[in-house]
Amino acid sequence: MSKHLVGNHIRKLRFNHDEMTQQQLADKVGVTRQTIVALEKGNYSPSLELAFRIAHAFSLPLEEVFFYGE
Repeated sequence: MSKHLVGNHIRKLRFNHDEMTQQQLADKVGVTRQTIVALEKGNYSPSLELAFRIAHAFSLPLEEVFFYGE
């Protein structure tokens, strides 16, 4: 079985949203800064609820923030 990964564009989106810090995003979505760090590094796949909260924080559809691939 091959490994599938959930990737994201969070780092780029933060930069494009007035250089939002990891802490600012974490506060907006109700997680720790360390969670945002882990997401950006690809070490953590978010719950569906968190994925939607992050997409909402950027006012984007889920598929413009997250992607699924091998």
